Amino acid sequence: MRLDCVIALSIASTLALAGTALAQQPAPSPAPPSGPPADYGAPISNEQAKAVAGAAFAEAKKNNWRMAIAIVGPAGELVYFEKMDGTQLASGEISQGKARTAVLFRRPSKAFADQYAAGNTAFTTFPEKPVASEGGLPIVVNGKIVGAIGASGGTGQQDGMTAAAGASAAK
Repeated sequence: MRLDCVIALSIASTLALAGTALAQQPAPSPAPPSGPPADYGAPISNEQAKAVAGAAFAEAKKNNWRMAIAIVGPAGELVYFEKMDGTQLASGEISQGKARTAVLFRRPSKAFADQYAAGNTAFTTFPEKPVASEGGLPIVVNGKIVGAIGASGGTGQQDGMTAAAGASAAK
């Protein structure tokens, strides 16, 4: 084998190994929240839950998305649930899981998706398994968490937008 071929192969091998090592570096962890999450308040009423779900469904309909919406109280108990016609079957259970995740951990369910993407899987050992997907948000009224909304049926971003529209309607 000629010397120039040996050198070229040696350089190519070194670059390939270096690229593999760089590709295996974990992504940096997302920044921690700026302050403690809100305290729990009195449970969301059925009337409030319907209004929150109504705002979420209005967002879904405006964008032609089929969604399942779950509203839970502070202990994760189901207060209200509705699924649009034609929504994928798994979305009912997923929306409830996202809502439970958001209220029990007092943070958006997307926080767990971000942690998972960064390589942090410690939360998978928790007794209460969080749903690591966008679309679950705490419902905060007067600075207190009164429940949470979970939306499922679209992409993660669509679910998140739908849940945000609902959560922002809470009074």
